Amino acid sequence: MQRSSAMPRKVVRSLAFVLFAGVLAFVAQAQTDAPNAVDRTTVSASATAASGYEIVELVRGAAFHGAGGADVGPDGLLYVASVFGGEIVVLDVERGELVGRLRSDDGVSGPDDVVFGPDGSLYWTDMIVGEVGRRTLDGVVTKQFVAPGVASIAFADDGRLFVALNGMGDGLLELDPELLALPRPIVVASDEAPYPLGFFDAFEFRPDGRLYGPLLAAGMVIAFDVDSCEATSSPWTHCEIRVLASGFDSPVAAKFDANGVLHVLDAETGHVVIVDVETGALAVVAELEPGLDNLAFDAAGRLFVTNATDGSVVEVLADGAVRTLTPGGLVAPAGVAVLERAGGVASVFVADVIRLWEYDATTGAPIGFTKGALTGEALVRPTAAWADGDLLVLTSATVGAVQVVDPWSGEVVELHAAGFPYEAVRVGPDVAVIDLMAGGVVWAGTGEVILPIDEQQVFLPVGLATDGERLWVSDWATGIVWQVAFEGSVASPAVPVASELVNPEGLAFDREGGLLVVESGEGRLARIDLPSGAIEEIAVGLELGLPAIAGIPPAYLPNGVAVDASGAIFVTGDVGNVLYRISKR
Repeated sequence: MQRSSAMPRKVVRSLAFVLFAGVLAFVAQAQTDAPNAVDRTTVSASATAASGYEIVELVRGAAFHGAGGADVGPDGLLYVASVFGGEIVVLDVERGELVGRLRSDDGVSGPDDVVFGPDGSLYWTDMIVGEVGRRTLDGVVTKQFVAPGVASIAFADDGRLFVALNGMGDGLLELDPELLALPRPIVVASDEAPYPLGFFDAFEFRPDGRLYGPLLAAGMVIAFDVDSCEATSSPWTHCEIRVLASGFDSPVAAKFDANGVLHVLDAETGHVVIVDVETGALAVVAELEPGLDNLAFDAAGRLFVTNATDGSVVEVLADGAVRTLTPGGLVAPAGVAVLERAGGVASVFVADVIRLWEYDATTGAPIGFTKGALTGEALVRPTAAWADGDLLVLTSATVGAVQVVDPWSGEVVELHAAGFPYEAVRVGPDVAVIDLMAGGVVWAGTGEVILPIDEQQVFLPVGLATDGERLWVSDWATGIVWQVAFEGSVASPAVPVASELVNPEGLAFDREGGLLVVESGEGRLARIDLPSGAIEEIAVGLELGLPAIAGIPPAYLPNGVAVDASGAIFVTGDVGNVLYRISKR
């Protein structure tokens, strides 16, 4: 069976990170040269408002930042990878409680999948940086570079270790379990066959020695004899591969229970499907929320399923019912904007990387969400949002696009391609966008530079605000907020209006003309008095400032701020997956 070399349309999960990898050189330069960059740390203190303000936690999302690969450890605990969170989360499945986290201090950065080895060591794949990590029972960590995109990982019954590439690459390799010897290629990409398998996702060996798993792009589940071929880019003609079943929408994981029954997850349908490995017959045994990622069985035969989109982890019971271990919700809240809907009631829109959420601005009740696409033909996966009259300007760093959309109808009014955009706002007839790949703040329509990253004054622009005629830009690295005036579309030299801020991100004007700024390095919301440059503290102890995973610009997913018609302020907190509402007493 011959596979197409064209980019598959069903690749809806891993490609969200491809553009991140494209700015690695910029990241290294920004982290090295930025004169005032500080380490981002988790802000865990309770949020406190300054005198005259009150703060309400309007929305609290998932317990962590998306749930991916999962395996049960020798201790009976469930270990779950979280790419966005840059961590492996440890859950007590009996109590449904989060009991531990492995993070960068433990050698973990952007894990996609996890598995335990025969000796009890924990292995994981750091997809973006292309490394595989190992943590022994006594806590010794070793890592090996394999290739960007390394994702799925599994052990054979004889102790051999295998990994596959997904999204940022394609192929299958065998690794030395000690992570010392060089990887042995089994299936490799080539110019003629850049996607030779079609993304072999989370898989598992059966006692017959074959590797069983889904091909995400092809919508198939296969059985692969890993010893039947040697470093080929044409596995379908040079390897022994048997197609067990096809017709899946987006199969992402396949695992066997204790009785040898193969269970497959179909991500976008939310179906848990049993596949008869002899006949290929399919039976749906549970219907869950779409966005599924991985599954694991414990020693008692209990089935646990993770969801990458909403961050939930559930147990699927024998009758198909669900027991929730950790509920879902916001997983990476970044940009925020406020619009009025019919009747003058305000809605808050939160850009949550994969979803655009809509909440009631007063109660925080969820009104709904739109799952973003990977092309500009529909609403993309948003990382920033800005209110443009009755429309939204959405920015997607994961897709590389800026859109002006009607959030209720989903109509895309304007579409602008971008390299790595952080924020966009309308200034006059055009849209100004921070595009790190384009070298700073540029006009979306013409590509002309407004404020360049010159690595002397400006290093990492992140947030934008405008009064319709002028533009304000926050520099995460230097702690400076710049003001840019225009003559027509030509930018005048930028002027600093505030400095010594700690990693400033989102900007917005309040109803009195003050410029609000989110300081992620301090977990603080501040107000800049533009005539004097004085800085007033409005709220501290906000759960924001999520550390960037390796290979991502250090500002990561900037926290946003927006103001409604009543003057209420809304701030996203990416550490706690929270949306705050701050208002004057």
